Amino acid sequence: MKYTVYVLYSALANRHYTGFTSDLEMRLKSHNEFGKDWTCKFRPWVIIHNKEFADKTEAIRYEKWLKSGAGRDFIKTLPK
Repeated sequence: MKYTVYVLYSALANRHYTGFTSDLEMRLKSHNEFGKDWTCKFRPWVIIHNKEFADKTEAIRYEKWLKSGAGRDFIKTLPK
């Protein structure tokens, strides 16, 4: 199984969201169409970065890095 770490961007709110999943297409659909969690307030979301991993532990480690100060600085450099 592969795991994908992703960064979403909402132009409406000028916000980013970082997460990981084993099904990126369905997860994006979930953020944009289903649910009533935090992300529903800032729809629509677009993927501005993703990276695949074969190991779940590595994916979680990368997601944590993206949520760190250095990772947030990296996200700011991504094209929107």
